[in-house]
Amino acid sequence: MSLVTLLPFIVLIGAMFLMTRSAKKKQQAAAQMRNDMQPGTGVRTIGGMYATVKEIQEDTVLLEVAPGVHAVYAKNSIGAVLDDAEYNRIVHGDDELEGDDTVVPDDASSLTTGGSSDDVAKIDLGKKAEDDGAPKDTEAKDAKADGEGDAK
Repeated sequence: MSLVTLLPFIVLIGAMFLMTRSAKKKQQAAAQMRNDMQPGTGVRTIGGMYATVKEIQEDTVLLEVAPGVHAVYAKNSIGAVLDDAEYNRIVHGDDELEGDDTVVPDDASSLTTGGSSDDVAKIDLGKKAEDDGAPKDTEAKDAKADGEGDAK
């Protein structure tokens, strides 16, 4: 056997090694994040629920999902451990803008220049009334058009 015939197998094994190595690193990072959790920190579960850690056992975590409401979750169900600022911004709605004071508007009305909305022509999206002079028997013609009207 020559090296040329073994080259595809070597490349395939190398690719598999690289893929499993990166997946293993991600799993180790997630396990380390879960082990570094402390009571009082905010977390997001893999289901998207935000809660505060109350107690940590070996394989489970006691979370406070609402004031006075506690639930037991598996440690593996914790998707992310959030820092205090991010947790308060998401859960409590604390909108502290950090950095520059740039505010993005919710709509595009402030982006238009000059003119008022009265100057813009209004478009009527309603259904137009049928003409009175049009024949009313168009439905009968349409029924015969699909081939079922005269068939016996």
